[in-house]
Amino acid sequence: MTPKERLLTALNLGKPDRLPATLHQWQDYHLKTYMGGMDALEAFRAVGLDAAIQDFQAMGQYYADPVTGGLSTPEWRDTATILDDSPTHPVVRHTIETPEGTLTYQTEGDGKTIWVTEYLIKHHEDIRLIEKYMPVGRLNKERIRREYDRVGDDGILRGAVWGDQAGCWQHACTMKDTAEMVLECLDNPDWVHELLRILLEKKLRFIEESLAGAKYDLIETGGGASSDTVIGPALHREFCLPCDRKIHEALRAVGHKSTYHTCGGMMNILDQILENGCDASETLSPPGVGGNIEDPAAVRRVFGGKIAMIGGMDQYNVLTAGTPEEVRCEVHRLFEGFGPDGGYICCASDHFFDAPVENLRAMAEAARECTY
Repeated sequence: MTPKERLLTALNLGKPDRLPATLHQWQDYHLKTYMGGMDALEAFRAVGLDAAIQDFQAMGQYYADPVTGGLSTPEWRDTATILDDSPTHPVVRHTIETPEGTLTYQTEGDGKTIWVTEYLIKHHEDIRLIEKYMPVGRLNKERIRREYDRVGDDGILRGAVWGDQAGCWQHACTMKDTAEMVLECLDNPDWVHELLRILLEKKLRFIEESLAGAKYDLIETGGGASSDTVIGPALHREFCLPCDRKIHEALRAVGHKSTYHTCGGMMNILDQILENGCDASETLSPPGVGGNIEDPAAVRRVFGGKIAMIGGMDQYNVLTAGTPEEVRCEVHRLFEGFGPDGGYICCASDHFFDAPVENLRAMAEAARECTY
């Protein structure tokens, strides 16, 4: 099988020739520091892993293009001011001007990743400006088609639903501190539902306008804030599940498979992940990276034959800090736990930055040993 056939077979709950093995997203830092400046597709080929290339374009997300500013329109003018241009500590403050008021937010970074240090929503009424004026990005479908063709048989092309994060709850938690959002669920649930409705309507519009006809193999939804180690099962059912279900229905209606991302705990919401209508669940995170999956077989007993599973590899304690032999043993353990019935893609649970190249090759070699 080609890498593309192998990955698609697993996503369709089948048994490929052997265990597919890939990475959630290759970070630019690792490509520059350890891979000689290769792009992600070249790096996948170099280490022998099945390629899963992420291409969702920069459409105003704070993490995608933090220096030049977000998406702007005449009624949503996002101006970026660089407060620190250090490569190891960039600080950028954004001012968004609308006809009815001004919003601000700020990001910082460390040369590897970017995070929010000042949140967009400071007052409940700020969501009215978001509802009325925040624009929805549009995909360049021709560019996506060219990238899809470039990846070819070497793997799959992944996209995401527009927004600072794909899921409505996760997107809301980039606009207001996550802990504060959880408290708002308890103190002001109607306000939270209203914010989620606003974001959902924009995401559904993006799916209809941009994802219909776009050449993707898989679309990412959800986000780490929807993990059960962040928002408990009861709050997840009220504030995450309804929006997730509508997003997955909309994606299926335009011909796309979805993968629901929970880069944290998920053992207490396995039933809700099944209910939300996704086609795959990721990242199957173990305790070493903040998740709560200790027994892969326990997840397989719930998901097996119903939705595909992606992830499981501890990207820090094993893929980065382990030896090649430890990586090999972990791949076999994950295959035996998640993969006996097919429908499983071994993958790093999330981002990594300093994994040795020999460990990435060991992961690929071990996957070739895990045959059906």
